[in-house]
Amino acid sequence: MRKPLFLVGMMGCGKSTMGRLLAGRLNAPFVDLDEEIVRFEGRSIPEIFADAGDAGFRVLETAALRRVCADSPCVVATGGGIVTREENIALMREAGLVVFLCRPLEDIIAQVRQDTRPNLAGDKAERMHTLYAQREALYRRAAHLCFDNTPPAAQSARQLAAQPEIRALMAE
Repeated sequence: MRKPLFLVGMMGCGKSTMGRLLAGRLNAPFVDLDEEIVRFEGRSIPEIFADAGDAGFRVLETAALRRVCADSPCVVATGGGIVTREENIALMREAGLVVFLCRPLEDIIAQVRQDTRPNLAGDKAERMHTLYAQREALYRRAAHLCFDNTPPAAQSARQLAAQPEIRALMAE
């Protein structure tokens, strides 16, 4: 694997779970971009949002993405809002392969915990519908590949690893 593999999609679509499983299948390092931000900044995502707001968090997210792009190839689970900055879309598309993990929004809403998501204040379902409406086209535009992530995680990881685009990435 000579290039990073970026997983994008709504919060709760399975990027971190799929990323860990896929990295294991591909024998590649795994990076959770949110965890990278927390490690580098020394504070939690909710603390960053409280101190810097969404705009400040997005600046830190882009900086973390740049560090990951400069590092060795890996499987990267991005944050749900990574696509809200055009710069991030360009960075990911130029550096590697971008996969949009698609799941029915109602399934995601049922599984996402509101207490750990700073941008889900208020009515969770309403907020998730709003975010999805704002981001779906961006996920699709960013992605080289759209992948249905509704089967169980282990099965999805096997199916994604078998995709021609992933096999080609491994052969490079």
